[in-house]
Amino acid sequence: MFENKPDDSPVYLATASHDQTIRLWQARTGRCYFSFRYPDLHVNRLELTPEKGKLVAACNPHIRLFDLRSYNPHIPVRNFVSHTKNVMAVGFQYTGHMMYSGSEDGSVKIWDLRVRECQREFRSVSPVNTVVLHPNQTELISGDQNGNIRVWDLRADLCSCELVPEVGTPIRSLMVMWDGTMVVAANDRGTCYVWRSLCERQTMTEFEPLHKLQAHNNHILKCLLSPGNKYLATASSDKTVKIWNLDGFKLEKVLTGHERWVWDCDFSMDGEYLVTASSDTTARLWSMRAGKEEMVYQAHRKATVCCTLLRD
Repeated sequence: MFENKPDDSPVYLATASHDQTIRLWQARTGRCYFSFRYPDLHVNRLELTPEKGKLVAACNPHIRLFDLRSYNPHIPVRNFVSHTKNVMAVGFQYTGHMMYSGSEDGSVKIWDLRVRECQREFRSVSPVNTVVLHPNQTELISGDQNGNIRVWDLRADLCSCELVPEVGTPIRSLMVMWDGTMVVAANDRGTCYVWRSLCERQTMTEFEPLHKLQAHNNHILKCLLSPGNKYLATASSDKTVKIWNLDGFKLEKVLTGHERWVWDCDFSMDGEYLVTASSDTTARLWSMRAGKEEMVYQAHRKATVCCTLLRD
């Protein structure tokens, strides 16, 4: 399990399910210490804000901000209302002042957390499934249902680059390496496309094909680079999570144990552990060294679709 060092902060896990509850767990013990219902049909993504103790839930169709340290952590302290359909992606600029989101309504939106209104909006041709912020903090990259990958330049307020690796094949997940030199896109056919990004003038407007990885035979629902960028994790509808070494994109491990689709995953800060969320109602903790299941978090009554690790 997580090493208990004297200077370690407690590690917690947040999960959301189609049973309309968000649950908070002690990651080390597997004990669910708090749960609450949310008013939306379901949550599609959970993300921590840069400000500790606050959790954002991307819902249908709103975004809700919870203060987990308040006396009423189950009551949203803010509701962000502008999207009209499922919000599939949410994230933050490193300063914590700006939030971005992507929705099945075909939009990518920019929010100033100091006010409640949407500040800017980019329109995509089709429903947006995933959005990530480039490490240069000035570009958003989105993937949509029609298979388009677009780079949105926040300074110029326009789409500066567009890729379509497979026409009509939905892009489910995007990931950018911490230094911006690599971009990974995962799609519904189980393929990961990897590009080297050309970062002239500190921007990313060009892609150079690096590798095509047939990671699964079914949908990839999440791709994630480990801290240190040594591994790529791919979570799939085939019930498995695969761990790939970025040095040659060799398959290192296959994590098996979930009984249904694996929707989400998140690495611990040291990259030693991976937590996963599945339609089998459980979340599970895996040792990256051993490639084995360390803990099962079981209390949800329906599909567990998103998870994130929290540190106090």
